[in-house]
Amino acid sequence: MPGRRGARAGRGWDAIPPRTATDTPETDTPETRKPARSADPRSESEIAREICLRQLATRPRTRAELSKVLVRKGISEEVIAEVLDRYDEVGIIDDAAFARAWVASRHHGRGLARRALANELRQHGVGAEEASEALEAVDDESEAETARALVDRKLRTATGAPDAVFRRLVSMLARKGYPAGVAIRAVKDALAARDEEAAEFADAIDPDAMASDADPLS
Repeated sequence: MPGRRGARAGRGWDAIPPRTATDTPETDTPETRKPARSADPRSESEIAREICLRQLATRPRTRAELSKVLVRKGISEEVIAEVLDRYDEVGIIDDAAFARAWVASRHHGRGLARRALANELRQHGVGAEEASEALEAVDDESEAETARALVDRKLRTATGAPDAVFRRLVSMLARKGYPAGVAIRAVKDALAARDEEAAEFADAIDPDAMASDADPLS
């Protein structure tokens, strides 16, 4: 039946004419058409400022840290410079103040030496000048005192042969950034003080009195 097939192919009286570019379905009207998804109405600067404030709400940040976050979020270099320059002007970000606070907190709280502190400041993007100024607060005397305090605290629970204890304590100080000379001196002094205290305690004990206390028939 070629005629019928021809009609179905579009050559008969019941053929459906092809749609043209000007044809519009009855349901495709301004009232029924879905509106296009609107873009973020905020400017790029507003978005950048909001990102920065969220970051600063958790802890102080350096300019370099905020810049890295903004780059990851797709903010343009021009807007990053504009926003961060403004934050510098009003004191919202201050790398020098960040460095001072970081050194004070990590030296007294974690016992880190200048070398470890300098490395951490560098990782946070603090410049050499700001880092050097902040590290002046940790002098040789402060470093030696902090190292000795760390060793004294560890010695309270240290067990094992003396040479093994010595190596563990020196390694602990090295991990915190202390130079070898400072670490060895701190451990030697602490061990000597402990041995001296133990000797004084032993001398103060009366052996006859101890024997008397131990003998239930005396």
